[in-house]
Amino acid sequence: MEFNDYQKAANRTLYGNEQVLTNCALGLAGESGQVVELVKRYTFHGKDLDHDALVKEMGDVLWYLSQIAQWADIDFDEVAQDNIKRLNERYPHGFQPTR
Repeated sequence: MEFNDYQKAANRTLYGNEQVLTNCALGLAGESGQVVELVKRYTFHGKDLDHDALVKEMGDVLWYLSQIAQWADIDFDEVAQDNIKRLNERYPHGFQPTR
């Protein structure tokens, strides 16, 4: 699936038209917190990393990001392409840790 296709499909489920940006930004923070919580439980509490829960929460993060882009009239493909371009400029040979 292409990012722009995802963005359009996800927008079908956006509820309301008032304060969309604020709602999506707060939702993004909450869902990102859920991802962090799963990682914390794995890292510090010795729990198994719940693959299905991680996929679900990452999907929720993706939904909120796509809707912030939709609200701002930014193609989601543009976000992804710009990010890869900046990473390639920053790490032209891939990431090489320094000692």
